[in-house]
Amino acid sequence: MKTKKKKIFLKVLAVILAVIAALIGITTVITVIGLNANINKAQSFPAVEGEEFIVENPSAGVWNIYSDRGLKVMQLSDTHFGGGWMSIKKDSMALNAVAAMIAAEKPDLVIVSGDVAYPVPFQAGTFNNKSGAKLLAELMESLGVYWTLSYGNHDTEAYSFYDRADITGFYEQYPHCLVRKGPEDVDGYGNQVFNIVNSDGMITRSLFTVDSHSYVDGDYFGILWKYDNIHDNQIEWYRETIEANRKNNEMKLVESSDSSVKPINPKSSVFLHVPLTEYKTAWNEYVENGYTDTANVKYNYGKAGESGKVVYPGLYDDNFFETMQELNSTDSVFCGHDHLNNFSVNYKGIDLTYSYSVDYLAYVGIYKLGAQRGCTLINIDENGEIEYSAENYYQDKYVSHFEKENVTMQELGAE
Repeated sequence: MKTKKKKIFLKVLAVILAVIAALIGITTVITVIGLNANINKAQSFPAVEGEEFIVENPSAGVWNIYSDRGLKVMQLSDTHFGGGWMSIKKDSMALNAVAAMIAAEKPDLVIVSGDVAYPVPFQAGTFNNKSGAKLLAELMESLGVYWTLSYGNHDTEAYSFYDRADITGFYEQYPHCLVRKGPEDVDGYGNQVFNIVNSDGMITRSLFTVDSHSYVDGDYFGILWKYDNIHDNQIEWYRETIEANRKNNEMKLVESSDSSVKPINPKSSVFLHVPLTEYKTAWNEYVENGYTDTANVKYNYGKAGESGKVVYPGLYDDNFFETMQELNSTDSVFCGHDHLNNFSVNYKGIDLTYSYSVDYLAYVGIYKLGAQRGCTLINIDENGEIEYSAENYYQDKYVSHFEKENVTMQELGAE
């Protein structure tokens, strides 16, 4: 009897293993076919015609963009390309959206504030975070537009195949991608500054991308929403860079024999994924005052559509915002992360702004909704002055190369 039961058990086990192997084989084939189809689609979009400008990378963490006319920047966030068998259709929609907005606006530079990839297996159908990264990289190379990013928590999950070093090395092979590791002695990847430099050698504005890292305090899988903060050595790098840029402009002024050259104290903007704690402080103060401006908070535009805590910043305090105030250079911070928030407020003299998200995948049912999807346009003039606006994807000016989906334009929440 024991021998008979053992044989039955082994037969059942063999059948179960055969079924599992078959399912793995089938999903692998579907993933490969679907991913290749989307890569081919990404490569099919026509190049965007724009003005050429010189871009140099003189040292680790520093890029110089030479322009006398300023710069047009597009911020995207949370594209959430899954790259697996479960996300094929939604990845295709995301490609459409990104391509349509870039084709219409023709930005000089695109900054993605985190979560390019979303390798969550029960939604994407894969652990391979390079697949999602490849979809955006191939699309941007086809469009021929320079781009960079600040990493998000989903780009390299604890269970993903590749870490930040791997993904950064992968991105570096694309000529239009400006993502690099950054200074070796600064925590994280992609800590960089993009200086807009005019023909007098003056830096008119600096654009910082900062790694806001991932999860902390044992929340390895991100289910407790325990997010990291900006580290001290990142803040020190930011301080040193601001001071170096000021010295650059002082030196260029002394060297110039042209009396018409004006001294420029370069302003700056910061791009990161997870919002600073001050986003939450400012929004709560505004709400508690009956959605009316206070001495500290001035409402710019937008809505807060997230539930619960509404704003989900790092778990602890850091002194990044206080350092910005002290140095009096940064006048604007742009983040992503909370997909249903798109508000902008000025807090103690610094604009704190959420981008629209692109996400079709991460939030359940979000592919059917449209009020949260779009981009932020940032226009920087020849003197480094900045103007920006939130732009919804479902405007008529954004014509999709392929069919644009129908969505519900839901009410996001109170101003």
